[in-house]
Amino acid sequence: MELTPVMQRFVLHWGEMGARWGINRTVAQIHALLFISPKALHAEDIAETLSVARSNVSTSLRELQGWGVIRIAHKMGDRRDHYESLSDVWEMFRIVLDERKRREIDPTVALLRECAAQAKPGSHAAQRLGELLEFFETTTGWYAQVRQWPTVVLAKMLRLGDKARKLLGL
Repeated sequence: MELTPVMQRFVLHWGEMGARWGINRTVAQIHALLFISPKALHAEDIAETLSVARSNVSTSLRELQGWGVIRIAHKMGDRRDHYESLSDVWEMFRIVLDERKRREIDPTVALLRECAAQAKPGSHAAQRLGELLEFFETTTGWYAQVRQWPTVVLAKMLRLGDKARKLLGL
C-alpha cells in the first residue's frame, strides 16, 4: 500500500502518541495504518508499508486483536488473514478505555483498598489513601454509568461542555 504524505504523518504521529501512552510504537502505527486504510490489509502488506519485520507485525496484530480494536476480515480467494480496524471511533475509544481501566485502574483501586484498610486509623497516610480511594471509586463509578450511554447521548453530553455546568447552576 502506498501512503500519502498525510497518511504517513498520521501513522508516525499515532505511533509517537502510543509510545507516550506506554503502547509499543509499532503496535500504534499498525493500528493507525489499519484505521486509515480503505481496505483490509494482510500482514505482508503491513510489514512492507511500514518497513517493519513480519514477526513484529504478527506480534503487534495479536496485541491489537487482544485489545479488540482490530479484527480479521477474510477475502474471497485469498487464504491469508486480512485485518481491519474498527471504524466506529466512539466504540474504539470505549474499548481502549475499558482495557486501560482493567489493566491500570482496577489494580490501583484494589491496592488502595488494601492499603487504606491496613493504614493506622486517623494517620496522615490513612487520610490521604482514603481521599485517593474515594476519588478513584467516584470516577470509576461515573465511568461505569457513562459507559452504558448510547453514543448519541454521550456525544451530546460531551458537546454541552460548559453549558452543563450552567444548567446545573454551578
